[in-house]
Amino acid sequence: MSDIVLSAGVRSNLLQLQNTADLMTTTQNRLATGKRVNSALDNPINYFTAQGLSNRANDLSGLLDSMSTAINTIQAANNGITSITKLVQSAQALASQAKQTSDADTRSSLAAQFDALLTQIDQLAGDSGFNGINLLGKKDSSDTDNDLVVTMNETGGSSITISAVDFTTDANGLNIGGANANWATLDDVKLATDDLTAALTSLRSQAQTFGSNLSTVQIRQDFTKAMINTLQTGSDSLTLADTNEEGANMLALQTRQQLSTTALSLASQANQAVLRLFG
Repeated sequence: MSDIVLSAGVRSNLLQLQNTADLMTTTQNRLATGKRVNSALDNPINYFTAQGLSNRANDLSGLLDSMSTAINTIQAANNGITSITKLVQSAQALASQAKQTSDADTRSSLAAQFDALLTQIDQLAGDSGFNGINLLGKKDSSDTDNDLVVTMNETGGSSITISAVDFTTDANGLNIGGANANWATLDDVKLATDDLTAALTSLRSQAQTFGSNLSTVQIRQDFTKAMINTLQTGSDSLTLADTNEEGANMLALQTRQQLSTTALSLASQANQAVLRLFG
């Protein structure tokens, strides 16, 4: 069968209709997805750049959970230090009372209360962990199981290690000895007093260290949140469509389609006129 021959006017208007239909399809897709770049075919540079920014934002988002856990772990340890400090101060009050009496039975009773407080300090130090890590639960100088390592960037090249301490009453920890000889003499009480004073110094120093560590992690967490927002904004600016503009484009294309249809109809009237000659 021979090819159908269209006049130049009809073919031109048909081509315009086809182009308009393609543009309408593209605009409808942008309105449906909210993006003007949906694949590498739309704009390779923008697509892959935006994808890289989004991937980094996702990697950083994964670090926020570990930072949040680290903050809670440090806060748990700080809560433990605060409570242990109060127990040490209570023990100091007992020692002070023992200094002010010469009654052996009274000193013996105070000594028993003192030893009970030391037991509470040990138990409290053991209960100051969070999510399996206890920054007050270091067993010995070589123990690193309770050290807290916080990763700060997506490559792992930036991190902070928060070393655990032993804040039990053991010799490797706060080194608070029990009530020697039930505090039979003032010298026995003085030994306890000296231990308590040194323990308070250690507690306050470590509280400052944990406070500094906590501030560092919180600042880095805020920075990471801001960086994620910047990366996502940058990615969106490369790919998102302006829905107002695309809506206006759709109205213009619909008008163009109607006009092209009318023009096609007019162009075909010339051929219809030839047909009437054979009527």
